[in-house]
Amino acid sequence: MDALAFNTDTIVALATPNGSGAIAVIRLSGPQAIAIINEVFPAKDLASQPSHTIHFGTIRDGARIIDEVLVALFVAPHSYTKENVVEISTHGSAFIIEQVIALLIRKGARAARPGEFTLRAFMNGAMDLSQAEAVADLIASNSKASHQVAMNQMRGGFSSELKTLREELINFASLIELELDFSEEDVEFANRDQLASLIVRIDRVLQGLISSFEQGNVLKNGVPVVIAGKPNAGKSTLLNALLNEERAIVSEIAGTTRDTIEDEISINGIIFRFIDTAGIRQTEDVIEAKGVERTLEKMKQAKLIIYLFEPSQSLEELQQQLKDAEVLGIPVVAVMNKTDLLSSAQREALASLPLVYITAKNKEGVEMLKEEIIVRTNLHNLNTDHVMVSNIRHVEALQHTRDALARVNDGIVNPVSSDFLAMDIKQALHYLGEITGTVTTDDLLDNIFSKFCIGK
Repeated sequence: MDALAFNTDTIVALATPNGSGAIAVIRLSGPQAIAIINEVFPAKDLASQPSHTIHFGTIRDGARIIDEVLVALFVAPHSYTKENVVEISTHGSAFIIEQVIALLIRKGARAARPGEFTLRAFMNGAMDLSQAEAVADLIASNSKASHQVAMNQMRGGFSSELKTLREELINFASLIELELDFSEEDVEFANRDQLASLIVRIDRVLQGLISSFEQGNVLKNGVPVVIAGKPNAGKSTLLNALLNEERAIVSEIAGTTRDTIEDEISINGIIFRFIDTAGIRQTEDVIEAKGVERTLEKMKQAKLIIYLFEPSQSLEELQQQLKDAEVLGIPVVAVMNKTDLLSSAQREALASLPLVYITAKNKEGVEMLKEEIIVRTNLHNLNTDHVMVSNIRHVEALQHTRDALARVNDGIVNPVSSDFLAMDIKQALHYLGEITGTVTTDDLLDNIFSKFCIGK
């Protein structure tokens, strides 16, 4: 996609998922969108109709009726792309969809590329680049929390605040550039103390946004939680209880699970990716040993480890396994399974340990475990109304901005010439501009929009 050589072709694509359904929506955008639909929709002259109106009629290829449809009209600039946009609601037959799109292409439209509708919205000023990226996140959101994070960013999020700070920085940059024009007279137009104060203010905002990434990223992609423990501790039974379905094979035979099994559930509007793993033990079985190796790798990558124990394990063994798990530096929830088999003496011996007690096969204590998972992942007081960064590209640009501003500050504390200050300020402005799209390249835009679905 040659984004910077942006053209004004009229594009067409299916905007709803592929496959048969009750209805499908086909979207046209571009200067000829209304003229093209007029050629195949004889019910009325859409060129004379007001924007944001819906019209019933038939799509025809000459005398042949392809389908009865509803046509929604959005006249530029009052549309998603700020171009003329037409959305055709047809019946969801794959044959009908294919026939209508092929007809529109014959009449002068071309097939849209991935993300091209949103790219046009960005290029035409309907949204900045960070908002455009949030559109893809919104489509992919599968929980209340990830939806709210994406919605906040799409509605402006942190980009409006960054825009204001960037404008203030541009003002200082222009004053320093002016100093370069009067370099022989040794004058200062940019107040260094005010510039230093601005850098402190910007840095505080940037640091807050960078710090929000850890939570923003897990809300977007789900929180990985590993269920670990010795063979036959009930890990697969617990996974099934959490998911409320028979996802993993359960057996009394130790070592049944040889590989990792993953699935997702929503707890308090947050997606958690639970990973059932092979039991941790020394084994001569090559396949089981490989499973144990994968378990240890998954534990290192997790945000939380649920370490499962069962009553036959000694107190000393339990304490040692907890120490081994905590060495990874990842929060561990210690869970005693099969509590229906615990004796009073065992319960008394275990009283000093921070255990959650469950019986997974009966789903007893599972709700309490879910509550503990929320607390231990520090998501119990989560406020998704606050702006969060969930995009690694943004984090990298924010950190580069901080680095450039640190060099500006060093140049103020240990005075350097205006040209060096100007160079570092330009670098900071460049990286801020990459977030909102003030600064772009073909490669950057292609990388972003090529990941979108074609109809968006």
